[in-house]
Order: sequence, then C-alpha cells, then structure tokens
Amino acid sequence: MKRILALCLCVCFMIGSLPAYAEEAPPVTVSAPAAILIEAGTGQVLFEKNSHERRHPASVTKIMTMLLAMEAIAGGQIQLEDMVRCSENAASMGGSQVYLEPGEEMSVRDMLKAVAVASGNDAAVALGEHIAGSMEGFVAKMNQRAEELGMADTHFVNCNGLDDPEHLTSAYDIALMSRELVKHPLIFEFTGIWMDSLRDGAFGLVNTNKLIRFYEGANGLKTGSTSVAKYCLSASATRDGMNLIAVVLGAETSKERFADASKLLDYGFANYAIAGSLLTQEELQPLTVVKGKTPQVEIGVSDDFHVLVSKAKLNSIEKHITLPDTVEGPVHVGDKLGEVEFIIDGNRIGGTDIVAKTEVKRVSPWDMMKKLSKQLLFGNCQTEIPETMA
Repeated sequence: MKRILALCLCVCFMIGSLPAYAEEAPPVTVSAPAAILIEAGTGQVLFEKNSHERRHPASVTKIMTMLLAMEAIAGGQIQLEDMVRCSENAASMGGSQVYLEPGEEMSVRDMLKAVAVASGNDAAVALGEHIAGSMEGFVAKMNQRAEELGMADTHFVNCNGLDDPEHLTSAYDIALMSRELVKHPLIFEFTGIWMDSLRDGAFGLVNTNKLIRFYEGANGLKTGSTSVAKYCLSASATRDGMNLIAVVLGAETSKERFADASKLLDYGFANYAIAGSLLTQEELQPLTVVKGKTPQVEIGVSDDFHVLVSKAKLNSIEKHITLPDTVEGPVHVGDKLGEVEFIIDGNRIGGTDIVAKTEVKRVSPWDMMKKLSKQLLFGNCQTEIPETMA
C-alpha cells in the first residue's frame, strides 16, 4: 500500500530554470556593458545583461586553460609535481608574466599558481604546451571543450587572452566554463590565494583579483584586462553552501569591474539560498523492512538534491511524497524507495528520489529457523512469525 502525503510549507523555491520568479526579485544595475550572475550548482541565471554579446575576454580566457589542466590532473594525464619546461615560444609572451626563461622548469603546481594568481601569459602557454604538445594543439582542445559545454559564442585563438580579432566569447559562455571549473575543488587552492611566491620565495605573487581579500567568501576565479577588452572578471564566491559566479566584461576601470561583481554577488546572496533539504525529519521516518535482518531502514533524499531558494517569495510550496509502507530486504544504500515532487500553483517545478541511507541485509532461512527454534525452546509454540520475518 502506498502512502501519499501532500504537505504545505512556507518556503517557495526555484529549481532548474524559472526566470519568472527571478524577475520578481529587486532589480540590480551594473555599469559594465555585459554581465551575468549564475548559481553554480543549478546553473540558474539570476541576472544577465547582454550576456550573449561576443566580446574580447582578455585573461579571463585562462579559465579554460585552468579547466583543461584540472581535467588532465583528474584524468591522470599530468600530476601537480610534474615538471614543466618553458619553451622559447612560451617565454616570448608579453603582457602579464612571471618572466620564465627558455628551458626553465617549474612544477605543474607552480605553473597553475602563476596562471591563477599572477595571470602569467608565459606560464599559461608553457602549461598548455605541456598538456597538448603545442599551443596550437592546446587551443584546439580549448575550442573542442567549449563546443562540448555549449559555448556557442566562443572562439579561442590562444590560451592566455592576448588580443586577437577572432578571439571572442561572451559573459554567458564564461559563466559556463567557470561553472565547469568550480566542479574541481582543487582549483580553489590556486584561485583563492591572496599572496604567495615562486622560485623558493624569490618571486612574489599578489592576486590580481582583489575580491579574494576584500569580499566575504570570494574564492576565484580570474581577472583580465587589455586596451581592447577593457576590464573583465569572472568572480566566484561561496556562502552557506551556495556558490555564485558573477561575470563582468568591458568595464571602463578596474574599480568598476570589482564594484559590479560585488554588486551582483551581493544581490545573489541577499535574494537566494540553497536548501539542502526541504523535507523535515518527521517526513522522513524510517521504513519497516520485511525479511530484513534489521527491522527498519533510514531514508533521505538523493545526494544530488540541490535546490535554489528564492528568499523573496516565501509561500505556498506543496510537497507530494510517495513512499511505500514497507520495503523488502535486502536494501542497499542509495536504493530508490520513493520520491518527492515539489509543486507551485499546481505546476511541478522539481523533484528528487527518496533513497535508503542505511544497509539492511535480507534474513536467511537459517536465521528464520534459529528464531523459530528459540520460540519453540521457550514453549511459545503459538507465537506468530514477526512481520519482518514473514
């Protein structure tokens, strides 16, 4: 027999893409010609301004460089302690650099630090060449990855962001690759650095992203500026389990890009939150297990349950929970036992599985015989077999 519970709670949330609710939040304005704010977990767009306008990204390009490096590390292709040799080509890069000499070697770890903190153009090329064999090969990988991520506004010509008429992307696409990058928590060990050094302390580093020091929860990601691109930034910050990414392109001054990013992040944290679970403990009582070695199984929502909550609309959410009265052993952790649907104004806006959180082994015939033998031994011949043994 199924039990279906319909309950109301004074919380209204958005999951997936629900722009109608986002539009009801107080407006925010930015001075930059193009910008976007997203919540990284769901990808929900919370604010956008000319987000698909193709523009020069400057060193914000290096987000893709760092993403491919993180994926190469995760895939076992390279390791943080591998040594990277600087080529003549890499050493010849102008702009922001850590002044690598041809033939000089640094670890992948230090190259990532040079890219993330100092925005080293030379380090970005050296790292790309180490991963793909050549800068051209690495740029091809960048464009392939961009296509896989749905970055339809993007075409990369290099891996460091030096100006080129054909090197273009958009605020939206930068948000896409930024969201992918933050799926690798290791990156925050580099993008979250404020001050550090290279070459055994001989070369000091100060993060070009001033928000790392001055904005609560800031942990990345990348600045960029050229005379053509002007001042750009992809800023990541995390508070109370919610990771926001604000992208600003084409700001007139460095101060304006940080002010715009701060304003977007403030807006997001003020108006939205992540609800780890909208179900109470009373709604997730253990289920009885038939033919289980233990009589009950603990239950909870699936681990991928990630809900973006709008603080501006705190009313009328319906939760429709579908669960059986009992389940049969064995039960494994993660087994789907039911589901919950979330409804606003009669429309389903999301849901998740209710799963087993503990393991319950199935009772064996031998266990049943031992139980019955004990009952007979104590003269309780008329005792019925317990439901959990039936």
